[in-house]
Amino acid sequence: MGDFTHFNEEGRAKMVDVGDKNETVRVAVAAGRIVVNDETFEKIKTGGMKKGDVLGTAQIAGIMAAKKTSDIIPMCHPLMLTGIDIKFELDENTPAVEIMAEVKCKGVTGVEMEALTAVSAAALTIYDMCKAVQKDMVIEDIRLLSKTGGKSGEWRRG
Repeated sequence: MGDFTHFNEEGRAKMVDVGDKNETVRVAVAAGRIVVNDETFEKIKTGGMKKGDVLGTAQIAGIMAAKKTSDIIPMCHPLMLTGIDIKFELDENTPAVEIMAEVKCKGVTGVEMEALTAVSAAALTIYDMCKAVQKDMVIEDIRLLSKTGGKSGEWRRG
């Protein structure tokens, strides 16, 4: 299967053996956003959503999701994460909630999937908490912004 590391000789999925890799500090930052209408934006901003604190709940969901990434993404290794931070920025012009997750560990494999999963779960939680007010919200632009550590070193989105 050429350069595809997650397939064995028979072409079946496998988890890559990372046992011989060097342990390094690894950091990944991911971002995404959820576009909402003016009414939903105002309720998020003022805490007026009936289900409660939208951003506080989304922050906890993102942290929990990062910790459980290997349970939901089949080929991800379970990792001992050393730090997770989720930040939100309210974009009044669009309107949208911008989501950024930074995940850290000291280990033999990266935390990109954990950061992407954190952003995704935070966005889905915002959707869930606001769907009674608006059903046509759009989750978009989930992407890796940067990663450091490991054999490939530093990478930043251009």
